[in-house]
Amino acid sequence: IYIGQKPVMNYVLAAGKRLTGIGSSVLIQARGKSISKAVDVALITMDRSKGEVRMGEIGINTEVLPGADGNPLNVSSIKISLIRP
Repeated sequence: IYIGQKPVMNYVLAAGKRLTGIGSSVLIQARGKSISKAVDVALITMDRSKGEVRMGEIGINTEVLPGADGNPLNVSSIKISLIRP
């Protein structure tokens, strides 16, 4: 699930739908200002699952993207894995 401009609960519901079966997992990804929203989505999803979903690996990175003026722009990114064992 790539986090964008929609409300947090839209992403929480999408993550919950993907975590329905045993052994299922979901990867939450975000860049820039959406990183805090991605963390909120992961934590709310875990809280709503009542302990059935746990956090897997968390990866952080810096991506180099072309800026509006053509110069390279560094943008932080995060990937959060949620797993239902």
